[in-house]
Amino acid sequence: MPERNTTSNDVQGTVAPGFEAVRDEFVEVVAGENGESGSQLVAFVHGRPVVDLWAGSQVTGDSLTGLLSSTKGAATLVVALLVQDGMLDLDRPVAAYWPEFADAGKAAITLRQVLTHESGVIGVDGGFTLAELADDQLIAHRVAGQRPFFRPGGAQGYGGFVTFAIIDAVVRRSTGSSIQEHFEERIRAPYDLDLYLGLPAALEHRYLAVLPWSASPEMQAAFEANSPSPHSIPGISYNLNAAGFTPDDVLALSNNAELRANGPASMGGVGSARGLATMYAATISDINGRAALLKPDTLAVFTTIQTAGYDLVRGDNAPYLVGFEAKGLQHPFFGANAFGHSGAAGSDGFADPHSGLAYGYTRRRAAFAFNGAENERMAAALHRAARNMQG
Repeated sequence: MPERNTTSNDVQGTVAPGFEAVRDEFVEVVAGENGESGSQLVAFVHGRPVVDLWAGSQVTGDSLTGLLSSTKGAATLVVALLVQDGMLDLDRPVAAYWPEFADAGKAAITLRQVLTHESGVIGVDGGFTLAELADDQLIAHRVAGQRPFFRPGGAQGYGGFVTFAIIDAVVRRSTGSSIQEHFEERIRAPYDLDLYLGLPAALEHRYLAVLPWSASPEMQAAFEANSPSPHSIPGISYNLNAAGFTPDDVLALSNNAELRANGPASMGGVGSARGLATMYAATISDINGRAALLKPDTLAVFTTIQTAGYDLVRGDNAPYLVGFEAKGLQHPFFGANAFGHSGAAGSDGFADPHSGLAYGYTRRRAAFAFNGAENERMAAALHRAARNMQG
């Protein structure tokens, strides 16, 4: 199907016929940022690219930027493949794979509880240094002796920086390789994804630094008035209990060269919207001449709703599947098993097996908003366009 070029209001790229409304929504989002942010939007329907757009003075379709917690979707796919292989059991205790984790009342915590943020292990006393945050093994070393911050299985609380460092320790002991190595060998390279858990030095020139959060004085004052205490549950999850660590430091993590090079599996990914969207398309569709990554039974396990209540860190509307956000609950126009993961700076990626949609979005200026309103708008426009095309 031929595509239509577009250069409206600093927006460049292509959309397939019938998806012009998605471009129009993207144009409005970019206009709302006064052109200063720089964003990318890419979408597929049943493995076919239908949207590839970008905007911003330095941004191209090939630009790379930090993904923060959108990285968790990539890491979850590695776990899904290892479960599919029979290498990991979601309901087995973490300590059965990693004995040191049993300390401080954590012996019974399962992989599933870690992946659904029900483990109680959301951070560490005193927080992490930036050097520790850049290295999953250093995070895991600190976490091993940490007591849970709430009773495992008794609540849901988002483990922003520690979740996949815990899982990486399990993966290393089970397979001899890290999450990053599995991602490169089994997902990124075979599907030629522009998404990296460990950015190669040769690609550093393509990285665009995440720009600081920008807000009016009124918005800034409101944000500061409602910011969590550093020693609250949300503060611990976001490492605000570390000396001198601020919310702005959370958003700027990807700008640390060591962190980019290591690609910690909870928040260290670097990529483009093309990389995110193609990765999610590959989970549900044949793409680039290769079969879908996950078998139907595996996909069913990882896309069954696990939690739908209040999250002690993220508040309302933070439902989880296994490792993934429950996009079908966040966006009711999708099927019940839609899955993906957003990032604190505004990036997002997901797939909806019911409609065949896959989506990737990046933004250069940090928004400090998981699953922000702009993603809701553009996802809805994409869903309407796909539904209209299918009659």
